[in-house]
Amino acid sequence: MKTFIIIGALNALIAVALGAFGAHGLEGKLSEKYLDIWNKATTYQMYHALGLVLIGILMGTTKLNLNTAGWLMTAGIIFFSGSLYVLAVTQIKVLGAITPIGGVLFIASWALMILAAWKA
Repeated sequence: MKTFIIIGALNALIAVALGAFGAHGLEGKLSEKYLDIWNKATTYQMYHALGLVLIGILMGTTKLNLNTAGWLMTAGIIFFSGSLYVLAVTQIKVLGAITPIGGVLFIASWALMILAAWKA
C-alpha cells in the first residue's frame, strides 16, 4: 500500500532532518543527556520509518494484511519519538511517561507483522 511507503519515507526524511538539526543546531544548547535523548528519538524514528516502507512493500507484493501494524507503527513514532523530541527541548521530565506508550505500539506492530507472516 503506497500510503505506508509515503508515511515511511516522510518519517525517514524528518528523522534525517531532525538528526542534522540535533547535531548542528542543538549542539551546545542541550546537555549531553538531552542530546542523547534527541538522538534516540531520531534513531527509533528512522528504524520505524523503514519498517513502514517495508509494510507498504509487503502489502503491495503479498497478500499479508498489515494495515493495523502500519497504523500502530505510525502512532508509535508519534508517541515514542515525538515525546522524546519534546522532552529533549523542554526538559519536562513527566513527558517521559508518554514514551513507553510508543514503545508498546512499536512492539505490537512488529508482533502483528509476525502474526500475519505466520498465518500466510
